[in-house]
Amino acid sequence: MARTDRLLSLIEILRDGRLHRAEDLGARLGVSIRTIYRDMETLAASGVPIEGERGLGYTAQAAITLPPLNLTEEEMGALHLGLAVVAQSGDEELRTAAKALAAKVEAVLPEDRSTTALAQSFATGAFAAAAQAFRHIPAFRAAIRSRQKLRARMEDGREETIRPLKIDYWGRVWSGIAWGEETGDFLTLRIDRIAGLTVLPGLFVDEPGKRLDDYTATASERHE
Repeated sequence: MARTDRLLSLIEILRDGRLHRAEDLGARLGVSIRTIYRDMETLAASGVPIEGERGLGYTAQAAITLPPLNLTEEEMGALHLGLAVVAQSGDEELRTAAKALAAKVEAVLPEDRSTTALAQSFATGAFAAAAQAFRHIPAFRAAIRSRQKLRARMEDGREETIRPLKIDYWGRVWSGIAWGEETGDFLTLRIDRIAGLTVLPGLFVDEPGKRLDDYTATASERHE
C-alpha cells in the first residue's frame, strides 16, 4: 500500500472514536509498529487532531474531513498558487490558515511518484515559488502551442534562446522543458527562476532530436 493511501486509511480507521493500538493498526495495514508511529507523527504534523500516545493507542476526531481527492497537475498548481497568494495577504488568520493547509497538503503528497532527480530537489515546500512562476507560465504555455521561440533570462544572468516543449508541476514547483539553441541540448528550467522572457519573431518546426518525444526517450534511457 502506498504511503498516501495508508495515511488516508488510518484517518478512516481512527475517526470511529475508539482507541486503536499501534500493534493492531500495523497488523491491519501490513506495516511495522515503527511505521505506524511515524505515520501518527505525520498526521499530527499535518493538522489531523490525533489523540493518544505510544503504548496506549490512538484516535482522531476531526471537525471537517474531506474524502480523498484525485487532482490533476493543473488543479494542484491552482491550489498551491491560491495558497501562496493568501499567505501574502494582510489577514493574519488567513495567512496562518494558508500555511496550515499547505502543511497538510505537503504531508500527504506521494513519496513514491516517478520523478527526476531535479524534481526531487524541488521538494522544499516553497509555495511562494508557484506564485513567482505564474508570471511566466502564460507566455511559456502560449509559446508551446504556437511553437514560438523565446529568449529566456535566468536569475543568475544566463540567457538562452529556447524552444518551449512542456510545462511540468511537481507538486511544489513549476518546471519547463525546452530545447536550448545555444546549449544544443534539452534544458529543464525552474520557471520561478526565470527573470525575463522575450518572445522572438522566429517560429520553430519539429526536428529529429529536438522534439518532446526525443526528450522523453532520452530521459527514459538515463533511468534504465
